[in-house]
Amino acid sequence: MTEPQATPQSTGTYREAYARLSRIAAELESGEADLDRVLPLLEEAREAYAQCRARIEAVRAVLAGDWADEDAGNDADGTDADDGA
Repeated sequence: MTEPQATPQSTGTYREAYARLSRIAAELESGEADLDRVLPLLEEAREAYAQCRARIEAVRAVLAGDWADEDAGNDADGTDADDGA
């Protein structure tokens, strides 16, 4: 049995973090995880979850903010297609 990674994988992608969560969930659900391994697995899962959540929140912020500002700018400068020009 291999030991969990001691350092957080904060530089990985969303897909990598999600894969870590899936792997950890499968190991815990199988009932095969040694009791001494459960706490390190949960800590690793918490880090991966935080990474996924941060990336999702970053995308939400861009979609809610930048795109809304860009659309408002088009209306203000007269470049909107239905302004009658």
